[in-house]
Amino acid sequence: MLPFFKQSAIPQLPDGYRIETSPPPTAQQLNALLTSCGESAHDAERWTLALERSLWHISIIKVECDELAGFVRATSDLALNANLWNLAAKPGADQAILFTVLVHRALHILRRDLPGCSLSVSAPADALDALKSQGFVIDPNGIRAMGLSLS
Repeated sequence: MLPFFKQSAIPQLPDGYRIETSPPPTAQQLNALLTSCGESAHDAERWTLALERSLWHISIIKVECDELAGFVRATSDLALNANLWNLAAKPGADQAILFTVLVHRALHILRRDLPGCSLSVSAPADALDALKSQGFVIDPNGIRAMGLSLS
């Protein structure tokens, strides 16, 4: 059996955090999270379109300050391919577990709703350990991905 198909143990969210799938975070919340992770911000109009065109999203909220601490969203053609985008977790002591919880929850939903789809992930280097812990293999069979930002 391929490691991707194995369901790993359910990671526990640390105390002081909650998971939300509705409503979506605001553009301001998303940009604050991304910039704290060293990523680029996007204008509110683009966030609105991205969220409208996504299948679903998962947010992790830090309860004490009601702050977005983690995020991922999914898109798919609903037949062959699914994609995880904007995987982000606030830097700090809990970052690794937040990544692991996000990836685990996302894979659970995709396995349930879109079994058999191939999956691509756009993720920062900080998320690699979390992805590996959930069964991802870097460059399986020599497959390499490339990206290009259209500016």
